[in-house]
Amino acid sequence: MKIVLIHGQNHHGSTHMVARLLAEKVGGETKEFYLPRDFDKPCMGCTTCFRTELSHCPHYEMLEPLMEAMLEAELIILDSPVYVYHATGQMMSFLDHFGTWWMVHRPRPEMSRKQAVAISTAAGGGMSSTTRDMADSLEMWGIRKVYRLGFGVQATSPKEIPNGIRKKIERKTTKLADTIGENAAKQGCNFRGKKWFYLMRFAHKHFPPMEPDYGYWEKRGWHKAERPWRS
Repeated sequence: MKIVLIHGQNHHGSTHMVARLLAEKVGGETKEFYLPRDFDKPCMGCTTCFRTELSHCPHYEMLEPLMEAMLEAELIILDSPVYVYHATGQMMSFLDHFGTWWMVHRPRPEMSRKQAVAISTAAGGGMSSTTRDMADSLEMWGIRKVYRLGFGVQATSPKEIPNGIRKKIERKTTKLADTIGENAAKQGCNFRGKKWFYLMRFAHKHFPPMEPDYGYWEKRGWHKAERPWRS
């Protein structure tokens, strides 16, 4: 399986450890990127991608290798430690660049053949809100199956994690890796992404067309019988 890991921080902490452990258990060809090392640009809010194409983004040259790796991957793993109950600013700045991929704009049909995991750890709490930050984009990109994995590790580094929690991490990553393997090569769209697709399709049919989104849908036949998750 082709896997891409995008880490929301440069350091190799507990979250990094869990993400790598899961990727190893799934098995396959893995590409890894670190934020901000491999991408450190905040979205400028210039709306260039919405008015034209993502390829016209002023940060596209630096963004392209990560984007292409995600499009090629069968499994996308995003991970972030908890920072004030949310994903790191680096991770959110990265995801900000893919607003046009959301189901309400110009979704990528490639996403229908992918699975994704949002991973987070913290010494205490905040894992749910942090994984949700990342899952928001993964689901709205139309990825078929999106999983969330969070652990309160009661430690500030992997070597300090108590044995009982280590066993829990081993058990849950093994179970998730098996589930990912069982769902490989399937195609579809998650419920949330599909719901928003149909809401936007209704808007396209009953309100003045907004370009270039409307033309993108029309060209692919989505206003008729075709769907992104059947391509």
